[in-house]
Amino acid sequence: MFADLLRSLLAPEPHRLNDPDARLALAALLVRIARVDGEYSDVEITRIDRILSRRYGLSPFDAIELRHRAEELEAQAPDTVRFTRAIKDAVDYDHREGVIEALWEVVLADGTRDTEEDSLLRLLANLLGVNDRDSNLARQRVESRQK
Repeated sequence: MFADLLRSLLAPEPHRLNDPDARLALAALLVRIARVDGEYSDVEITRIDRILSRRYGLSPFDAIELRHRAEELEAQAPDTVRFTRAIKDAVDYDHREGVIEALWEVVLADGTRDTEEDSLLRLLANLLGVNDRDSNLARQRVESRQK
């Protein structure tokens, strides 16, 4: 099931992803950042479900189902560099910038900024072609909503 998506993402010239595949690939990045510190907590899982529900207009059940599929894809996906670069080539900038904001939501969900999460988020933003300024603005938007 995921083999075709991974093969498509890792092709020398990746094709633009169809909507379900783009949702799944981007959801896998949310899972990856939540797992990076070795603590995949309930609060992070709940935040991912809410992000997916809000971002894609999914019911809570459908958001949970998408997250479960994303968890499987994330576990099978290659290293972050190749996976993220492939997504960059297949997804337009506005959507990638929105993903950075969603990633910040996951990082900040438990109230602490872990160094592993910060480092991975900086790498993801760079690999997705989102500049530091836009990433920082995304973080500030998330922080202002959490106050």
